Amino acid sequence: MAQSKDTLLHLLAGGCAGTVGAIVTCPLEVIKTRLQSSGIAFHSVYYPQVQLGTISGGGVVRPATSVSPSALQVLKSILEKEGPKSLFRGLGPNLVGVAPSRAVYFASYSKAKEQFNAIFVPNSNIVHMCAAGSAAFITNSMMNPVWMVKTRMQLERRVRGSKQMNAFQCARYVYQTEGVRGFYRGLTASYAGISETIICFVIYEGLKKRLQEVHLPASKVAGGEKTSANFLGLMFAAAFSKGCASCIAYPHEVIRTRLREEGTKYQTFCQTARLVAREEGYLAFYRGLLAQLIRQIPNTAIVLSTYELLVYLLHDVPK
Repeated sequence: MAQSKDTLLHLLAGGCAGTVGAIVTCPLEVIKTRLQSSGIAFHSVYYPQVQLGTISGGGVVRPATSVSPSALQVLKSILEKEGPKSLFRGLGPNLVGVAPSRAVYFASYSKAKEQFNAIFVPNSNIVHMCAAGSAAFITNSMMNPVWMVKTRMQLERRVRGSKQMNAFQCARYVYQTEGVRGFYRGLTASYAGISETIICFVIYEGLKKRLQEVHLPASKVAGGEKTSANFLGLMFAAAFSKGCASCIAYPHEVIRTRLREEGTKYQTFCQTARLVAREEGYLAFYRGLLAQLIRQIPNTAIVLSTYELLVYLLHDVPK
């Protein structure tokens, strides 16, 4: 009974935490997704070929280049051409999906950690890695159709005032044009992104353990109660760990967005990676990274600290 109550507690805490984070950071996610897409080429600033003089009197030709717009330029474009409502495109499926996905993730993580603690050294890095990887695999497999619809909605560009598809219409269109398989586009990239989750949680758990050691004397004096300093420390640990993980594993996000585009030439994970590298260069794998960091760091800090707070508060509720 106590075990099922703990699982329910982790489901509730994870779901509430994910919902709060999704609402606050939705506009940044739309901007990031637009920057990751191949359609960003249509908004690039183009510099034609020019003849450059040299000291010897000769000349060299600078090749034509294009520079991708910044996050601020994409934001300005969305506001001018589509209106402020477009900054919240995909929020519906995000809210529908984020609570169950976070709930499933944290419940799976907690359960997997129990299982792996019985196999490896309890609460060691290998336990955190295996638990985080298992939870991410389960969550990605279950929630990919919802995230697919969300990405399609965020990539849809409509002029201001025109009617945009809602989540149900978008899902029906995907099914009619691509079938059930269409809902699982980008799943291989999501599996590759499990590395980001593993890196994030290994760093986070390590920092959390260190923070607990630092606050141990104070906790004994205060009767073991958590203070605001504890939760501030957890927010910092979550933000730092997510920032490191995002920078290391970010290219999978660009590949996943390309795979989810409508009528795309991108078919598989490896083929997409090669195509992007050949046509746009390796820097294309980091388009939207700044918007991602601005979105993900506070989002992860909010989600993980809210989760820890709710688990702490609800854990003492009478059974």
